Amino acid sequence: MAKYRLQALLTIKQRMKTRAETALAQAIKALLEAKEKLKKLEKEKEEIIESWKSARKEMKSKVSGGVMVGQGNVYVNYLRKLKEDEEKKAEEIEDQKGVVDDCELGVKKARKEYIEACKELRVMEKHKELWEKKLKAEITRREEREMDELGNVIHQLRRIHSEKALGEV
Repeated sequence: MAKYRLQALLTIKQRMKTRAETALAQAIKALLEAKEKLKKLEKEKEEIIESWKSARKEMKSKVSGGVMVGQGNVYVNYLRKLKEDEEKKAEEIEDQKGVVDDCELGVKKARKEYIEACKELRVMEKHKELWEKKLKAEITRREEREMDELGNVIHQLRRIHSEKALGEV
């Protein structure tokens, strides 16, 4: 059987599909990791807010109980630091939302490339199937032609053989 002349191109398309598939999987993984980090940052921010609320509540109860002035400053500084931490977390969350958006775009791009690679591979596979069908049909026609010729030769030989047998009698 003849060798498919576009086999190298078919192999390249198969590799492209595999690469696109891998890239899509990596993009999805990156997106999931980015979303997980975003959830973690949001949880950390909530913990900071809860710490701030509990520290504020504790400060109010101690102030109403008559705390010394120095300790009041410590609480104020602690509350200020918690607010700064909350603002930093809010910035990190916004940055991470940007990362998530970028990852989502990456997934869309990778998915599009994967679909395109699949289509191109399907086209090449279909071309190869049609080529094989055409080749098989041509081989079948050739075999049928050879069988017809062989049948004719056998028929001619039998006819010649029977004419000789009749002529000898």
